[in-house]
Amino acid sequence: MSFSPEGLILVAAILLFVSIIISKAGFRFGVPTLLIFLVVGMLFGSDGLGLEFDDTADAQFIGMISLCIILFSGGMDTNFQEIRPILGPGIVLSTVGVFLTTLFTGFFIYGLSYVGFSGIQLPLMTSLLLAATMSSTDSASVFNILRTQKMNLKHNLRPTLELESGSNDPMAYMLTIALIQIIQSTSEMGFGALLLMLLVQFAVGGAGGYFLGKLMVKVINRINLNNSSLYPILLLSGVFLIFTITSLLKGNGYLAVYIAGIVVGNAHKLANRREMSSFLDGMTWLFQISMFLMLGLLVNPHEMLDIAIPAILIGIFMMIFSRPLSVLISLIPFRNMGMPSRWFISWVGLRGAVPIIFATYPVVADVEGAKIIFNIVFFITILSLVIQGSTISTVARWLKLDAPMPKEENFFGIEIPEEVGTQMRTLTLTAESLADGDTLRTMNLPQGTLVMLVRREGEFIVPNGSLQLFENDELLVISGKTTDGPEKVV
Repeated sequence: MSFSPEGLILVAAILLFVSIIISKAGFRFGVPTLLIFLVVGMLFGSDGLGLEFDDTADAQFIGMISLCIILFSGGMDTNFQEIRPILGPGIVLSTVGVFLTTLFTGFFIYGLSYVGFSGIQLPLMTSLLLAATMSSTDSASVFNILRTQKMNLKHNLRPTLELESGSNDPMAYMLTIALIQIIQSTSEMGFGALLLMLLVQFAVGGAGGYFLGKLMVKVINRINLNNSSLYPILLLSGVFLIFTITSLLKGNGYLAVYIAGIVVGNAHKLANRREMSSFLDGMTWLFQISMFLMLGLLVNPHEMLDIAIPAILIGIFMMIFSRPLSVLISLIPFRNMGMPSRWFISWVGLRGAVPIIFATYPVVADVEGAKIIFNIVFFITILSLVIQGSTISTVARWLKLDAPMPKEENFFGIEIPEEVGTQMRTLTLTAESLADGDTLRTMNLPQGTLVMLVRREGEFIVPNGSLQLFENDELLVISGKTTDGPEKVV
């Protein structure tokens, strides 16, 4: 089925509209939003309404662009102070954990080749390649589910999961590329050469992300553009520059953009931060939706029926054995982490768009058995999103790891430029704070604090010195940058 340019625009608009409408209904039933986008793509695909999309190279390119934006956005939303205590577990999970998952799953897949009813026969290296494409947790899925379900977790689990999912994609990518090279190489690649390649990728990617992220902050703060709408575009161009420069230097571009996102997001001063964050959030959603819709269009559901049995076996093995065992082994040095937290991390091993994107690399490289790899990865992704994605909050409650959501810092929707040197924050009045007086003129407010608005039972009041205040009133104040977040006036 071919379309005119106008027809393509119409189809794209319909796909986006239908996906968003259906996702609203799915959210009420706890269905992962990204799974809905994937299913919509399949419904509109060749086995559904007949839209044909079979260009794996284009899918890989779109996936690359999408991952850059998703990882950078995830990095910007990562509070370094929150992840500092869990840097060790997060890094070990994203490296050793991915490697162990690849080994355990790869040998299991290889073993299935000797089982008659499995229906697959893959050599050891191809089995390991299939495992490598699925070895990382999907950052897009994890970020999306944690945010849409508004989950808050105890024991720094949320930053641990976000750090792992954002930083383990590079390891899976490097293993995938390395195994493709080994399979296609006429001469055997030694373990030393493989290890050296991984070290170079990590070192250059990490250093490139850090220093180029610092450079981006300086450029944004000093360029002084007349039109503030250009700052988000400047940021976006910086993301792609960081990815390409690092990749050309033989480093891992995905790791670079994630680290750069952390550097930019945690900068003490960043001009037009709010505008850029809002723009990036919108772009992240757009590319997440587009990526999942595209991957849904790319697959032919009838082909997955042939690999359903091995895919189910591999998927269940990953959920109940390889992922938990990899997590438990990786976290052995970290004695202060309780077993409920370890089991929860083991369960939140979601597969999503990233494994499917990585599964396109063997197809583009024309590796023998690549189509089987792609279909199995797609099937397991759906299985993971359905089983694991829809039960994250339930498992957190079972393990008693759920916690109430923190109060929003500034629900007034007002922000002032960072260069002013002050901050806006919310103060909640208590009975103690009103003991000496119930007006702004008589009560004991922190020195240097200017009250701008009062929020009372959903209504906003412009205050003056004689306004009578009550317990639980929320004040929007301007003050020096001494404290962060909502406070109670005492």
